[in-house]
Amino acid sequence: MNKERMGRILQEMKNTGVPQMIVSDPVNIFYLTGKWIFPGERMLVLLLKTDGSAKLFVNELFPIHEDLGTENITLNDNQDAVGVLAPYIDKNDVIGVDKNWPARFLIRLMDLTGVTKFVDISNITDKVRQRKDKTEIDLMRESSRVNDIAVDKMIELVPKKYTEKKMGEILLETYRSMGAEEFSFDPIVAYGANGADPHHTTDATSQLKEGDSVVIDIGCKKDSYCSDLTRTVFYKRASEEQKKVYNIVRDANLKGIDKVKPGVRFCDIDAAARDYIESKGYGKYFTHRLGHSIGLEDHEVGDVSSVNENKVDEGMIFSIEPGVYLPGNFGVRVEDLVVVTKDGCEVLNKYSKDLCIVE
Repeated sequence: MNKERMGRILQEMKNTGVPQMIVSDPVNIFYLTGKWIFPGERMLVLLLKTDGSAKLFVNELFPIHEDLGTENITLNDNQDAVGVLAPYIDKNDVIGVDKNWPARFLIRLMDLTGVTKFVDISNITDKVRQRKDKTEIDLMRESSRVNDIAVDKMIELVPKKYTEKKMGEILLETYRSMGAEEFSFDPIVAYGANGADPHHTTDATSQLKEGDSVVIDIGCKKDSYCSDLTRTVFYKRASEEQKKVYNIVRDANLKGIDKVKPGVRFCDIDAAARDYIESKGYGKYFTHRLGHSIGLEDHEVGDVSSVNENKVDEGMIFSIEPGVYLPGNFGVRVEDLVVVTKDGCEVLNKYSKDLCIVE
């Protein structure tokens, strides 16, 4: 059990008046114990109480051989898992439930215990996970370092005119050759007009043509931590409009990054990039939020958007990814990850953002 992280969770429980909490999300359980357990349809629960006790209810199909700092209660397929859990619940107290605990477990626990007040406490685990500790920041640096190398290899492959899908297949091989486990999300490689779709599904039919923009939005999981990076390049030539749009998006990325420091609101960071793009006449073509938090998951709570008035704090990591998307023509996105420092931020991605025409 990570004592520092557990301490922060317990303090948040006390602050919000939740004396007991069911942690069911495998990501949160890994965050606290360092152990990945994927139970499928079976029940998995880490029961936390503000007295410091931590009981892990886990099916015997997922044996625990190491000391996780928890009291392990083993279940089997012939048992009523919720029935085993129920006696450990304080029936006279409110109970918190995090993330996506299936209704078949939750409703049965309600029936067995008679507890009338269940609350969603995802905000507790999400809030604690937003601020990365030193170990996490170092792992995020390494994942981003691998991603910088990978995007360079993808750009080198552009002249080979592989299909978008083939580029993705090579990317996975590239990641694994550098010790990454898997994609942190399905990669986006988008040629020409496909790049005007911010979430284009990489396909096996689109053909690269001279003058196309190439949007490469990729990320890997390295030691369980995610990376995310986008670069846009041009094949053989770039029109004056493409150059203009590229420079606007890159400069918007830089303006967003320059705004990041503790105490600044997420919405003000979004505005720094968005207002610049709007001033250049392309505001209606910037169709998504500026960024998202990231860590053990590619998208975590804490988005960089016009509606998020929460303030940035030291240790948070999120993306800055402005884009301009001209339907039927081309798209440009430039994305980096930043970690908030005491007086500003550190950009985790080091790969060049200079306009690049690939020959």
